Amino acid sequence: MIEPDTIKLLRECDSGVKMGVSSIDEVMEYVKREEFREYLNRCRDEHEELQREIQDLLDEYHDDGREPNPMAKGMSWMKTNVKLAVDESDQTIADLITDGCNMGVKSLNRYLNQYQAAEERTKDITKKLIKLEETLAKDIRKYL
Repeated sequence: MIEPDTIKLLRECDSGVKMGVSSIDEVMEYVKREEFREYLNRCRDEHEELQREIQDLLDEYHDDGREPNPMAKGMSWMKTNVKLAVDESDQTIADLITDGCNMGVKSLNRYLNQYQAAEERTKDITKKLIKLEETLAKDIRKYL
């Protein structure tokens, strides 16, 4: 049956995109270079646009989605704040965001493989989110 895999994959995408938006928001006040800040703002906007698409599909299935795992979110918050307490540089921010993107790409690919019976629309959104994360990690290498 397609529907259970579709909903499960959508929930993981929902959680992942929310984690991405939250991570970008956490570091924004520390960003020094204006071009880096503008780039992160555009990426956050793209994540939020994708989040709306995911929510629209979840609504079709009468599902509320999924919040990020509180433990993962807490660990991310702690890692971010500890690293930024030591070094508030754009390099540290780029490193943190890159790590988050890499974890997101890994998780989303695992879920894409796990929920193979999901609808193609949902798989396409997942691939779009993976591509967004890969591009973000690649584009901010110049700040590492």
